[in-house]
Amino acid sequence: MSISVALNHRTTYHYDRLINLAPHVVRLRPAPHSRTPIKSYSLRIEPEEHFLNWQQDAYANWSARLVFPKPARVFSVTVDLVADMVAINPFDFFLETSAEKVPFAYTPEQKKDLRPYLRKLSRAKVFQDFVARAPAQEGNTNDWLVALNGYVAGAIDYTIRLEPGVQSPAVTIQKALGSCRDSAWLLVALLREFGYAARFVSGYLIQLTADQKPIEGPAGPADDFTDLHAWCEVYLPGAGWVGMDPTSGLFAGEGHIPLAATPEPSTAAAITGAHDKAEVTFSFDMSVKRIDEPPRVTRPLSPQQWAEIDRAGQAIEARLQAQDMRLTMGGEPTFVSAIDRDGKEWTTEAVGPTKRLYADRLIRRLRDRFAPHGVLHHGQGKWYPGEPLPRWAYSLIWRGDGLPLWSDADLIAPENTGHATHETAAEFSERLLDALELGDEAHAHPVYEDPLHFMGKEALLPDNVTVEDNQLEDPQERARLVRMLNNGLANPVSYVIPIQLAQAQASKRRRFRWATDLWGTRRDKLFLIPGDSPAGYRLPLNSLTKAEEFKQYFRDTMLRRKKALPPRKALRRGEADETDYETEEFLDTPFFGPGTVATGGIYGTVPAPAPARRIRQSRRDPAPGPAQDYDESQWLRDIDSSDDWLVGEYSYWVEGMPIRTAMAVEPRDGILHVFMPPTGSSDEYLDLVEAVEETAAAMNLPVRIEGYEPPRDGNFNVIRVTPDPGVIEVNIHPATSWQGLKEINEALYEEARQSGLDSFTFMVDGRLTGSGGGNHIVVGGQTPADSPFLRRPDLVGSLVRYWQRHPSLSYLFSGTFIGPTSQAPRFDEGLADK
Repeated sequence: MSISVALNHRTTYHYDRLINLAPHVVRLRPAPHSRTPIKSYSLRIEPEEHFLNWQQDAYANWSARLVFPKPARVFSVTVDLVADMVAINPFDFFLETSAEKVPFAYTPEQKKDLRPYLRKLSRAKVFQDFVARAPAQEGNTNDWLVALNGYVAGAIDYTIRLEPGVQSPAVTIQKALGSCRDSAWLLVALLREFGYAARFVSGYLIQLTADQKPIEGPAGPADDFTDLHAWCEVYLPGAGWVGMDPTSGLFAGEGHIPLAATPEPSTAAAITGAHDKAEVTFSFDMSVKRIDEPPRVTRPLSPQQWAEIDRAGQAIEARLQAQDMRLTMGGEPTFVSAIDRDGKEWTTEAVGPTKRLYADRLIRRLRDRFAPHGVLHHGQGKWYPGEPLPRWAYSLIWRGDGLPLWSDADLIAPENTGHATHETAAEFSERLLDALELGDEAHAHPVYEDPLHFMGKEALLPDNVTVEDNQLEDPQERARLVRMLNNGLANPVSYVIPIQLAQAQASKRRRFRWATDLWGTRRDKLFLIPGDSPAGYRLPLNSLTKAEEFKQYFRDTMLRRKKALPPRKALRRGEADETDYETEEFLDTPFFGPGTVATGGIYGTVPAPAPARRIRQSRRDPAPGPAQDYDESQWLRDIDSSDDWLVGEYSYWVEGMPIRTAMAVEPRDGILHVFMPPTGSSDEYLDLVEAVEETAAAMNLPVRIEGYEPPRDGNFNVIRVTPDPGVIEVNIHPATSWQGLKEINEALYEEARQSGLDSFTFMVDGRLTGSGGGNHIVVGGQTPADSPFLRRPDLVGSLVRYWQRHPSLSYLFSGTFIGPTSQAPRFDEGLADK
């Protein structure tokens, strides 16, 4: 459906005395070849006593001939019309085979009919020089016309010129300035000079303000606008007359309503006629108003409708709060590229050449919007059957208490940047060892691709092919072999730091003391398991010295009550951070977070509650209000609280226990990636992230965090951007209120649009439809224990039954993704219409 607009145009001549009016001709009725549908039209003339005869001139334009039997002091013409602003594709035409390329020639019959439109207009040298600089006639006809139209638009600046008449092409070129009619007449002359029939067009131009401002290019009018305008039409065999607007450099669309199209501007004038000599005052008024505005993708609701929905949401929120529902709502909105909607990665395929760039751009904007001190995690996501590798997943992770997790956004490496090498990784690893305070004897292990594996692959190649042209059937295997052998098997792929939490307190910068280990293998060096995943996922753990017992990590249950993270400064010793936060006192008692771990037969225990020690923390900018007190001994008492159904057991490293978790520093695609190991608690993860940022800051080197994410204990918020067939999917963090849900979604869609993404696409027949990919709504609670669906299981059945009894809801929310156009239509829905 399209927008219907009402246009009003009034032109008035006031004379200083009664005068006789000769017959006048008014050309203000949309021409027969107007492609914009005109629903209604009226023409009112003053003085009321007159004769009006509709006729068509020699070029089939509508003309109203007026005869005035009596003198008059006022002559006015008022036009009212209603136009249906249906979207028009200006290139929706076919060309004769002979006219598909330029230059082309008309047939003798066409030349005879088009003779008035082929007359050349100027022999001036300045005009001929202008013609010589025009785009050369070569290639596709449409492409050349677009270039020629843009050439005139770029060469002539627009101005409002109130003088009557049209400048000659030479004058317009010399001034490099002209009105719309001057530019149109220049383009007519230019096309005729190249041998193509062209005519001058006067008409109405309607421009409606956009629902959304464009990301690039001019923003367009601030308000709906209409005016008399002029452009040009060129005759193309097979297509007929095609409109070109050299003022804007665009082809004529639905906003161009032709009134008169003639070989000369003088015969396209809106009003012509004579009268007695007199002083005259001229005035005009033009306006356009929307009278029918159906819902559309960029404006699905009117402001009044949204206000009603907002009030309903607030009322429902009040009832949910009163009933202690503790409901949260998130979602998985999906987006497609606003530029390349037809690309395979934006229609059918899950990954592609540009999706990572869009995802990286979006996740950074979301970081600036939601979590300026969050960390970006570049990890692995879903792995579906038939896909050679897991899909990538970009996550924004930030502390729920608002304290910083990662301070400097410039130290997070963007896509396709950097020149990191294995030498860079070696230096970073050494500095990271120091930041983790692992001691002078600790070192990072270089790890290599296994030469035996790839030498075997190379040995199996036919004797008449090279490594670069290996012709293996598996494309992933072909690329892998070329990449590994070109990089050189003698160069380290990564540097690995075995690491595990130790029991003792750190003495300098770290909140915890960390332990490391020397890894030994039968082959003296560490060789990775063959594959394409990051080195941290391919460590040869089974080739290490056999151990009877070692620490293993298990994901903690979300049913445990969330424990507050310690203040940022309780995680680090050293100089106070004068930018964001300060603490007045540090605890001497180690803090062990709520992650549950097992140690292969050796279990650690929670330290006995220590006397309460207070940390007073104040935030300098912005000020959050009164300082908060943190009681660490209360944290420890909460951990061992008897009302927890699962009592936590926390482990630490003991002397002689082998370590089987590690950090890995790997240069890949020019970017330095730091692989995070699994940790038993959130505060352990924070300590490691701080060490990585300190090292990156010391080297002024942007890096990427990958590997394991922090334990899901409810202390962090997460937004995840992942690929899905044809779309980018964003898993937003849940909102606990209606207001929060509004703010999150409005911010997400705005940032996606600013990143070059859209939430809609087009069907094969041109109809708008949603981006697809699911776009799910997720409801639950902040923790499983808070979920209303677990606290009241009957609610799930009630919700399902309500949905079944109201099938229209499925069609309302799913659109074309249910019914005969869905992936699984019912047998009675899939039948052809009869």
